[in-house]
Amino acid sequence: MINVLSKLPNIQNSIFSTMTALANEYGAINLSQGFPDFDCSPKLINLVHTYMKKGYNQYAPMQGINTLREKIAEMTEDLHQSVYHPDNEITITTGATQAIFTAIASIIRPDDEVICFDPVYDSYAPAIDLCGGMVKTVTLLPNDFAINWEDVKKVFSHKTKLIIINTPQNPTARIFTDQDMQQLIKLTNGTDIFIISDEVYDKVIFDNKKHISVSSYPELRERSFVVSSFGKMFHITGWKVGYCLAPEKLTAEFRKVHQYLVFSVNTPIQYALADFLEDQDEYLSLKNFFQEKRDYFFEALKATSFKALPAEGSYFLLANYDSISQLNDLDFTKELIIKHGVAAVPLSTFYKNKTDKHLIRFCFAKKRETLEKAIESLMKIKI
Repeated sequence: MINVLSKLPNIQNSIFSTMTALANEYGAINLSQGFPDFDCSPKLINLVHTYMKKGYNQYAPMQGINTLREKIAEMTEDLHQSVYHPDNEITITTGATQAIFTAIASIIRPDDEVICFDPVYDSYAPAIDLCGGMVKTVTLLPNDFAINWEDVKKVFSHKTKLIIINTPQNPTARIFTDQDMQQLIKLTNGTDIFIISDEVYDKVIFDNKKHISVSSYPELRERSFVVSSFGKMFHITGWKVGYCLAPEKLTAEFRKVHQYLVFSVNTPIQYALADFLEDQDEYLSLKNFFQEKRDYFFEALKATSFKALPAEGSYFLLANYDSISQLNDLDFTKELIIKHGVAAVPLSTFYKNKTDKHLIRFCFAKKRETLEKAIESLMKIKI
């Protein structure tokens, strides 16, 4: 018998896979995993088909095709007044998760420390572990999930190499403010600390608020990898296409790792996306599209025994179930699937120490009828 010494001994299947499998088993409405149940634009599908038929079916350049990188540069400058050179500062990736792993692998060495904000998206820590780094968590404030920057200072050390931020944040739906960015500038000024800014929901901001990107601040831009996702932008999570913006020196290191992870990204999809980005409304309309869904779901939850928390961005919403049950959130979400036919994600799984706040995360990136059916089921839950 061969003995396998795991590099990730504490990692099992992700909570998203677990809840989706359970939802499928019991025929539940799946508001757990972050993907739409509606299709993407037929125009985009036709563009992919067109480029396949035209013969664009071989390897793309390692860094991505020129036209797509140029369109990303134009979009970034229009939205954030930040200039990235398509040739040496923009790289097309196989989704955002690959971009984040590549950025971590390009700069983290054994015993380097990485600061993350708890609750945190679950893909960061395993990537840090695989690269020999050490995760240092800063817990967001309990009421509004804001950052106490004094707490951040307390975990700083001479080993601090990287800070990972996520705005809008998954799972809390909170967005970074200008004040947050100013604090980040003060903390990193004069250091060699890098930043990874996960901005995959940057087009999904509500209530006339504006997405605040690190790319808009020269002091942060020079040390940052900015990651985004076409999967989130255009409802194509299964296509796995994203991109990374970074200064030339950081991009050079990023691409050294990138070329040996995936080498290149789906060719016809890249050409299709480049054409699709010609129409700015395809991404500028996202905030209104998803705000309508957020508003409906938030208001509809008032007719249930759940208490919804404010959602500033992303397509997630947290809800408290204190008035319904005193079960821990993992057991409660399992019961919610089995007895009531609705799948959600327990917030505790996003905390390093599995903190249970009786909060669960719903994904509202669903058809209106899907959300209506979910609310109908949730209304039947008695206190």
